[in-house]
Amino acid sequence: MEPTNEPGAAAGDPQNVFTAIHTEVDRVLVGNEDAVEHLTIALLTRGHLLFEGVPGVAKTTLANLFARASGLDYRRIQMTPDVLPADITGTHIYRENTGEFQLQRGPIFSNLVVADEINRATPKTQSALLEAMEERSVTIEGETLSLPEPFMVVATQNPIEMEGVFELPEAQRDRFVFKLTVELPARATEREVLDRFDDRPDLGPADIESAIGPEAIRAARATAMDVYVAEPVKEYILDLVDATREHPDVEYGASPRASLAFLDGAKARAAIRGREYAIPDDVKALAHPILAHRLVLTTDADLGHVTPDEIISKIVDGVELPDVNVPDAA
Repeated sequence: MEPTNEPGAAAGDPQNVFTAIHTEVDRVLVGNEDAVEHLTIALLTRGHLLFEGVPGVAKTTLANLFARASGLDYRRIQMTPDVLPADITGTHIYRENTGEFQLQRGPIFSNLVVADEINRATPKTQSALLEAMEERSVTIEGETLSLPEPFMVVATQNPIEMEGVFELPEAQRDRFVFKLTVELPARATEREVLDRFDDRPDLGPADIESAIGPEAIRAARATAMDVYVAEPVKEYILDLVDATREHPDVEYGASPRASLAFLDGAKARAAIRGREYAIPDDVKALAHPILAHRLVLTTDADLGHVTPDEIISKIVDGVELPDVNVPDAA
């Protein structure tokens, strides 16, 4: 391995990686530890994340801060109905001075891509983005090009504006390992935000530094994927996923991709907490962000205003936690 001077590369420990990223993000935004942890888990498991929240809760700023703290190349795409697939992936442009067509790579060729308000893009453009997320490559006029590593997409959507939007189909929502709802901050947190920006009105992503870099991320990924998952924990994952498929209010339950998200997510969560083994609580803690966007409810449940989160809470409460014989299990 080539020597590197990037920050944090010597460590590459998942716990140190998360702590370093969170410390930097917290210099600008407060009260986002849970979101930063899920972003870190997604990064360590090569996953993508969907943020949902009302305007003004700093979804895009959080993604920008996370990218800067992680030492990742960052690009933002404002999704609108007139954005074309080529605006994301790239195209060949004719250069008069040379008389030749030259490849112009799109913003997808970045380590961390923010697709802001993804549900404002047309289904054709959404499909192009989601295909790149799955394949980690794009094909431009017959030429297949690999995307950089690490590669991660953070998409946002606004739940209160439904006019002129194109809701993501179930199959495309399944491509996101997590969906997180960004809530309005508590009063005390919002007061701290006021104080910070009162002292520093121009406070922003440019005020934080890279705490780690791609080499540390690759090392942390390898460590996280070596975390031991006992048989009872794997059976617990299957029990939760099966329960979504058998619930009377659910027409289509979670896919095997959700089971894999539980497995990898539990490993990364355990590694972030300094453990070499996953416990059932690692799986339980990830149930809502992994399952909420994957469940398709029955018509009766929709008409009865039953929410996926209510069903997931009942499932989690109803499936017994297994006994796992691990040292110092918390």
